[in-house]
Amino acid sequence: MASATQPSLNADDTLRVAIAGAGIAGLAAAVALTRNFGSRVDVQLYDKATALREIGASIALGPNGLRTLEKLGVENALDDGVAFRGPSGLPMIYRHWKTNEIVSFDEFVNVPERRHQTARFARAHLHQSLLEHVDPARIHLGKKIVSVKEEAGAEGPLVLKFADGSETKADFVVGADGINSGVRKFFVPEQKLGWTTQVAYRAVFDASLVEGTPDLPEDSTHWWGPTGSFFASRLGKGQFTTVGIISLDPSDPKNATIVDNARWDNLADINFVRELYKDWHPLIRTLFARTPASSIRVYPNLAITAPLPAHTFLGGRAVLIGDAAHPHGGAFATGGSLALDDAYALAQALRAVWPSSGSDATAAGGGKPAKDRLAQATRIYEKARKPHTTRLLTVVHALTEKSKERLRRSDGGVETDEELRKRMKARAETSWLHEHDVDEAVRRAVEAELGAVGGAGSVEARL
Repeated sequence: MASATQPSLNADDTLRVAIAGAGIAGLAAAVALTRNFGSRVDVQLYDKATALREIGASIALGPNGLRTLEKLGVENALDDGVAFRGPSGLPMIYRHWKTNEIVSFDEFVNVPERRHQTARFARAHLHQSLLEHVDPARIHLGKKIVSVKEEAGAEGPLVLKFADGSETKADFVVGADGINSGVRKFFVPEQKLGWTTQVAYRAVFDASLVEGTPDLPEDSTHWWGPTGSFFASRLGKGQFTTVGIISLDPSDPKNATIVDNARWDNLADINFVRELYKDWHPLIRTLFARTPASSIRVYPNLAITAPLPAHTFLGGRAVLIGDAAHPHGGAFATGGSLALDDAYALAQALRAVWPSSGSDATAAGGGKPAKDRLAQATRIYEKARKPHTTRLLTVVHALTEKSKERLRRSDGGVETDEELRKRMKARAETSWLHEHDVDEAVRRAVEAELGAVGGAGSVEARL
């Protein structure tokens, strides 16, 4: 990968875009911007990692995320060889931790095409599918952004400074640097992450290791128990994932050792994890026995303690997307789709104020968008995305509080079987997340922002 930090200044009318982060969100933003604007944008990505790899185990994309990949031209990621879709056509099946019986399942509301049904990937494979659409010379590694400021006031370019002392300039900055976003910390240092009461122990390994396991479901399956859960699924490219999730009160002193050892992407203690599930159904114990110890990593589920007041900064010249904008603890396995929809919506919002042809382009004045146009674009982006992600965070915070209340009961939060089954059947309805129509949300946002503004062209024409 390239190591230079200065984007090419090849033309005054080229919009210089600096993207912090080269993960799912950052790559999707790069694809969306270059696909929409071509040579009119100079997109450069900066990642703090010294080697480009996607940290994490498996990742799911709902129908909305898959449709967005398709619109971005990343159809290679939708192939059945890369993504796994269960044979039943159900996004998830829920089984009892002790009996293995099916208690409940999720269903699609309006997903007529199989290629848009929930798909599961090894995270590295989805990352690689996006990477194939980005010029590697535009990715700069070992570049941790520590500040983003305006040079010579609002009329100058933005100056990005890196931890290694180097700097670069850009017209527009996209913070896509994940849950521990440096861009977010710079703009809103007071915002903190908090535990959702859950710790996940995730593994991805070759599916051949579980072949022949008696009673192994073909579909993605989530077993719920009184103090935690277990998930198992095939993934694309012959991979398999197991995920153990435990619920605990991080403020309880008896959980201090678990909390201390719960560091993001740390290697897990296989014996500790197996002990957690020693009384579960034999199938689950067998799956853990066949999970390579070296593959199990720890991921504490962290979410921002309150929705950010804004996702845009510096008068609309800097914006946050993905987990940098709305870390939600991985709830409902929707983080990947949210990141893709954010990236797509941002490009569509910019397209609405910076059209490439027609009378609207003439009205825009040609060249790169002026600062007031960028401000319009980011207002459209916020109108399209922030209410949606704030709704999710509101649900996550409510569920976290309920979990804390249960864990602090005198019985330690251990549910009766009746309580467990009731909870399994009363799960939150999530089609508003997984089947979200980002195009309609952007259309409404454009209408709200530009509907009263003069200039030719309908909302549809702008998009």
